[in-house]
Amino acid sequence: MADTKDELAGVVDLFGGLTHDELEQALVELAFKKGKSVEREAFAAEIERAVESYYLVETATEAEGDPDADDGEAGESVLVAGPAAFPTVPENGEDLPHIMDVPDRDIDREGLGESVADRLREEARTVAAAGDPDRAQELLDVSYDLEAWAPVETDDVRETLDRAFE
Repeated sequence: MADTKDELAGVVDLFGGLTHDELEQALVELAFKKGKSVEREAFAAEIERAVESYYLVETATEAEGDPDADDGEAGESVLVAGPAAFPTVPENGEDLPHIMDVPDRDIDREGLGESVADRLREEARTVAAAGDPDRAQELLDVSYDLEAWAPVETDDVRETLDRAFE
């Protein structure tokens, strides 16, 4: 079972991307390895907190194998390690690829960076309008992490967040 957000990111990173259901199943498998019995639903809030804090980000894969699908059509929604994460494989995590059958997925990393930057810009505007300096500081840190994680610029995010400190 993953004990930190970095470990959640580490589990996802082992596969390159996992659906919510697959990540929940992976966490159940890790708990089982530790001799614990846990319901999959118990992890939903933990995963959501990781998404809210940019340790995990959600994206759609491109549809594959469907002859009727248009090129670029969105496929399933998957979670990938986000810009705030330092992916760490939890104890027994290295066994997961041998336990779970997860398909290879094509993830547009460049597009994902832009998508995360757009999400960050929107959240920065909301936080600045609300004058929430604690969340603004968190997002400020994410803005720097995001620039290291993807080829995006977030100077405008930092300018927006400055208003929350006034």
